[in-house]
Amino acid sequence: MARDYYEILGVSRDADKEEIKGAYRRLARKYHPDVNKEPGAEDRFKEINRAYEVLSEPEIRERYNRFGEAGVSGAAGAGGFQDMSDMGGFADIFESIFSGFAGGMGGPSTQRRRSGPVRGDDLRLDLKLDFREAVFGGEKEIRISHLETCEVCTGSGAKPGTRPRTCSTCSGSGQVRRVTRTPFGSFTQVSTCPTCNGTGMVIEDKCDACDGKGANQVTKKLKITIPAGVDNGTRLRISNEGDAGQRSGPAGDLYVYLFVNEDEEFHRDGISILSEIKISYLQAILGCRLEVNTVDGPVELIIPAGTQPNTVMKLENRGVPRLGNPVSRGDHMLTVLIDIPTKVMPDERELLEKLAKIKGERTGKGGLEGFLGNLFK
Repeated sequence: MARDYYEILGVSRDADKEEIKGAYRRLARKYHPDVNKEPGAEDRFKEINRAYEVLSEPEIRERYNRFGEAGVSGAAGAGGFQDMSDMGGFADIFESIFSGFAGGMGGPSTQRRRSGPVRGDDLRLDLKLDFREAVFGGEKEIRISHLETCEVCTGSGAKPGTRPRTCSTCSGSGQVRRVTRTPFGSFTQVSTCPTCNGTGMVIEDKCDACDGKGANQVTKKLKITIPAGVDNGTRLRISNEGDAGQRSGPAGDLYVYLFVNEDEEFHRDGISILSEIKISYLQAILGCRLEVNTVDGPVELIIPAGTQPNTVMKLENRGVPRLGNPVSRGDHMLTVLIDIPTKVMPDERELLEKLAKIKGERTGKGGLEGFLGNLFK
């Protein structure tokens, strides 16, 4: 003999809809087979499910109250598929309780909000910078193409003076739900409404300016600020410059990815700048003062006498500003290369040979080749 459905849910016969829904939530969560592995839990869950199907629908509940199980044997639990677009409460309970369980008793909670505001898509732009632009930053003008809310219909997609109507197929939810019943319980299937494509609204008179889309593709110029010290792969976020949102949703963001062109003279290592300078062997021997190029312009550098090949000299605070703290800068590291000539003029050779002879007498190694070979050990 079938048990009383009110007894199964633990509610009185005059319980209102909210009491019945609350009792069902509590018991369904407790006895769902994915949660409760005790013997008999699955059968108990089926009873709870059947009881709610009958008592949650006013007409079916009335027949049950008058005729008992015989009055509802062909309703609510007859098997097969049933359109659930008009039974949103039942499906919503399943989705809110069981959306995280394996097997999916309903779609993700985000799907139930498709008819509400939708944030616009984020966009990406790749921007190339010269070496000095990346070091010092500054203002840069870019061009982007994005969706902007239609000014004529203010995003509704409907012709001015008209309004979209609620979709009759899904009652504005943007989804249709079907429930299939198996020996293991009822399973809700959620799909996008084919009539309104998930928007929940139907536009009968489309806006001529945007063809009912609510937004138009627009190309615009933007001035953006490049911070000092950016490097390859640095990402800048420009708020609200992505695509426009739908149904009064916020716009997405624009992400600008920076790529720095190589420089012929300067290279970068973190916040240090590297370069090379070539001097003659006489300048290396005697020392000198000379101008060298930096990202700030020419700077005087003192080469000490006897400087050896590949000596690295440091120019403090001439490197890259630290990103986010531009008053702190790295250093400019200069590698000294010494240009030893392969040929010399006769008079120059004569002087070098005299010098080599003097040097050879002191070291015991004579000859020009020995002299030059020992100069830059």
